[in-house]
Amino acid sequence: MNEEWKTIWEEGSDEERQILALAVQAIRQRRERNSAFLSGFLGLKGEFVDENTYRFDVPLTPFMHNSLGVVHGGILATLIDSAMGSLVNRSLPPDRYAVTTELKTNYLRPGKGERLRAEASFLHRGQTLVVMQGSVYDERDRLIAHGTGTFIVLKR
Repeated sequence: MNEEWKTIWEEGSDEERQILALAVQAIRQRRERNSAFLSGFLGLKGEFVDENTYRFDVPLTPFMHNSLGVVHGGILATLIDSAMGSLVNRSLPPDRYAVTTELKTNYLRPGKGERLRAEASFLHRGQTLVVMQGSVYDERDRLIAHGTGTFIVLKR
């Protein structure tokens, strides 16, 4: 295995080296923050815009591209879901957590460029169900995808 990694690093393409670097980033982020490996691969680092809005600003990497060279639709849905999930879970008391029960995504234009921004906000906050919306924008502030999601709140 180590030989294969070494060969890829020394003889592989820039994209292949970027994927290896993302794998290391994902492992490091998992160890440091106990986050999902996928969060590390995507480079997710979020922040509150205000108490009702959460944002991720992410660099576009080869990991995110489909075979056409634009952001894969599943990655866009993941960014929306992750922003919404981060917001709802950061708003709950420590003895509660929320998981996605439904996700609807509309794709409006191809994801291209250097960076994307995903933002999420609440539509309805019940004690058991939370309905949210999320959007992904390109670096020119154009809407790329929009989604809504329902989350169920559970006891730990």
